[in-house]
Amino acid sequence: MSLQSDIDSLTKSVGLELYDTMIVNEGEETIYRVSVISPDFEDGKRKGVSLDTCVELTHLISPLLDVTPPVSGDYRLEVGSPGIERKLITLDHFKKSLEENVSVVYGEKEKLKAKLIQVDGKKLTFEKEGETYEVNFDDVKKAKTYFEW
Repeated sequence: MSLQSDIDSLTKSVGLELYDTMIVNEGEETIYRVSVISPDFEDGKRKGVSLDTCVELTHLISPLLDVTPPVSGDYRLEVGSPGIERKLITLDHFKKSLEENVSVVYGEKEKLKAKLIQVDGKKLTFEKEGETYEVNFDDVKKAKTYFEW
C-alpha cells in the first residue's frame, strides 16, 4: 500500500474523507499538510470537521509517518480542513465538491459562478438560475469553492 492509501484508510476510520495531501514550504519550515473533509451534509451544506477529530487523526497518522516519512529531513505534520473556500485542482476535488458553489475560470478567460451538480468523466456540470452549463475539466484554468453569506 502507498502512504496516500494508508492515510486515506486512517481518515475513513475517524469518519472523514481525505481531501488532499501536500508538502508546503513556509519560510524555512517544511509542512506535510493533510486536508480532510466530512462526508456528511446538513441543511444542504457539508458539515465541518472538529478540532478534536483532527487531533485524533494526527495521533493516528504520526506513527505511520515515523515508519514512512513523506519527505527527507525535518517536517511538521498538519491535519485540518481545507476550509469552506478551497482550491479545486484535481478531478477528485471536483467530485468531493458536488452540490457546492464553485467559481471557475475556463477556456479563454470565461468565468462561471454556479452550483456543481455532476461530474461525469471529465465533464463538469453546473447549475445556475435553472440553467445548466457544461465545462470540460481539461479547460479549467482555476477553480475554487465559495460561500454565499
